[in-house]
Amino acid sequence: MIDRVASNSQSQFMLSQIMNAENALNTSEQQVASGKVADTYSGIGDKTAVLEAARSAANKSSALQSTLQLAVNQTNLQDTQVTQLSSLADQLRQDVTTALSNNDASTLMSQAQGIFDQAQQILNAQDANGNYLYGGDKDTTPPVTVNSLSDLASLGSVSQAFANGSTAKSVNTGDGQTVQVGLLASDLGTQLFSSLQQIAQFNAGANGNFGQGVSQAQSTFLTTQVNNAKTASTNLNTAAAQNGDVYNQLNDAVTQQQSLNTLYTGFVSNLEDVNMAQAATQLSQNQTALQAALQVTAQLSQVSLLNYLPATTTG
Repeated sequence: MIDRVASNSQSQFMLSQIMNAENALNTSEQQVASGKVADTYSGIGDKTAVLEAARSAANKSSALQSTLQLAVNQTNLQDTQVTQLSSLADQLRQDVTTALSNNDASTLMSQAQGIFDQAQQILNAQDANGNYLYGGDKDTTPPVTVNSLSDLASLGSVSQAFANGSTAKSVNTGDGQTVQVGLLASDLGTQLFSSLQQIAQFNAGANGNFGQGVSQAQSTFLTTQVNNAKTASTNLNTAAAQNGDVYNQLNDAVTQQQSLNTLYTGFVSNLEDVNMAQAATQLSQNQTALQAALQVTAQLSQVSLLNYLPATTTG
């Protein structure tokens, strides 16, 4: 409330009131325009340290969430590809079984070459950044070094077909634990490649050259390969299941980080964001207060003792 004034000291008081009202109005306008309590730490006061701690936690949670989501995407892609590898191993089992049943292995080598080509392509798959998914800690070069079934057959050991690293990639889930996300080409492909290599080497050997009619030696060998291909398919199915468990674990971690980020972000908002309804009301009040102070001060400047002296006449 502005009292009636009529002195120089009171004029000075009114000027200070105008300055206070202008400052309050400027603050209200800034809050309404920005939606923030203040644009400087001084405006936050003793809550600054808490605000920055909450903001840092929110940023950390957001970054971890992004990292985990990339890992989720990777495991999802791996699930599809490892399942395809298992299907290829099972396809090899079926092809060998069919050759034995029909006493005709004339198409077996072309089928084996097709299976190798698909498996090699999967194991040399790259992510969006061009890194090899199954290269482990050596993901800048293709983990499978051979380009054809004949190249594979020429190797002294199937292990020479792989050049991936020895350590699969892992990711921090945010609760002090790490989860292995990556898979290694050698772990996935060795059994399948070993069976393919043995078939190709046998075909090139003294008892080989698969064609119409299957000899006793060929029948014995191919029966063994049926079991080998079945084992490869079973182990790849196990790898796919384990990858699925990791996928679920990572999804849970993403959900947890989303919840934490929402919590921290909400805390930051409570500290620095204004209540827009209250801020708009305060702005209106500050505008009214400034207008009143200006009006009273203007009237005060017109006050003179002459206004209160009796009129005199001259005679």
